[in-house]
Amino acid sequence: MFKLFVENSKIAFGSIRTQLLRTILTVVIIAFGIMSLVGILSVVSSLDSMLNSKFSSMGSNTFNITQYEFVTRQRGGGEEEKINPIISYPEARFFKDKYKFPLTRSSLSFTATATAEIKFENQKTDPEIQVLGVDENFVSNSGLEVIQGRNFNSLDIQNNAYMCVVGSDFVTKGLLKDVNPIDKIISIRGAKFKVIGALKEKGSTFGNSQDLRVLIPIQVARSLYSKPSIDYTISTMVDKKEMLDEAIDQATITMRQVRKLNPVEENNFGISRSDDLVNKIAEMTGALSIAAWVIGIITIFGSSIALMNIMIVSVTDRTREIGVRKSLGATKNTIAWQFFVETLIISQLGGLLGIILGILIGYGISSALDFAFVIPWKAIMAAFGTSFIVAIVSGSYPALKASKLDPIEALRYE
Repeated sequence: MFKLFVENSKIAFGSIRTQLLRTILTVVIIAFGIMSLVGILSVVSSLDSMLNSKFSSMGSNTFNITQYEFVTRQRGGGEEEKINPIISYPEARFFKDKYKFPLTRSSLSFTATATAEIKFENQKTDPEIQVLGVDENFVSNSGLEVIQGRNFNSLDIQNNAYMCVVGSDFVTKGLLKDVNPIDKIISIRGAKFKVIGALKEKGSTFGNSQDLRVLIPIQVARSLYSKPSIDYTISTMVDKKEMLDEAIDQATITMRQVRKLNPVEENNFGISRSDDLVNKIAEMTGALSIAAWVIGIITIFGSSIALMNIMIVSVTDRTREIGVRKSLGATKNTIAWQFFVETLIISQLGGLLGIILGILIGYGISSALDFAFVIPWKAIMAAFGTSFIVAIVSGSYPALKASKLDPIEALRYE
């Protein structure tokens, strides 16, 4: 059996060489179908990995209280857009003082600016640094990690200490890359801050770096960046995940009390769980995966038809060759195997080319969008399996047709 397979493989490669243009076109057609499948799934896998790493780092036991953007109401036959009020500092502070659910830690924060210029000695950055006003719980609640120095403690926040924690870019390729950053003095808007810690690298999300930022105590940030209508974020972490639902219910009650809402009024704030974000991401990437499979299957179906047509033409063109082989003693199975092996080789060549092109396209798109590239092993295995199925579907009928040719009629064929 193995010798027969080797012999048929040699004959198949010989036929492929004699019909090189036809074979190349067939391989390219198959490759496009596999490429579309692997390429799209590569991007989806990279997107899924990136988004999950960003949001799941917050932990599945964290929730945020934020402002709804818009609520649409029907009034008098028309529509009126109602904007929820921002979460002001007094409200955020009142919530943190009033919310006493067991085994929870609440954090208050706000973005002071996204265009700060940071100075160190005689150097300065471009005006692209994000400055956040935070408290002592912000780092842990946000899934961040201090890898040099330390985080803020409650005394730093209470005493409004002019200290800061910097993103990893400052240490690896920024102002502090050639020095030990701890205890160095940097300038933000003319104020001097002592660096007490450096954060672990987080990377970028949709081209926005998460490592070009500086954390400073929230009251200090409020004094430096006194602007109207600052919207604060309240983040709460629950030590035990099984208590999360109850903690959210209690937080809703507390925030309604802060907002002085009566029982018939709807919430004018939003509560979002970190695992809700991960679940929504999974739904989106799942839909993209389904779309990729649909596109890939349609393209591969077209490739199968093209391959089958080309193999039928090949059987017709080689009718006399089949007659000679049968007259020399070749059995139906031998003839069928010859054409089936040829189909298998062509489909696998197309599959291999499609996988390589798909991975390259996925890598290119992931790099352009600043995603960490993830090799889609499942898609690659599926592509190999799909190309094999294409060979079976496309090669069975031509092989059966070739094996049933009458040797006498085949020898007469011109």
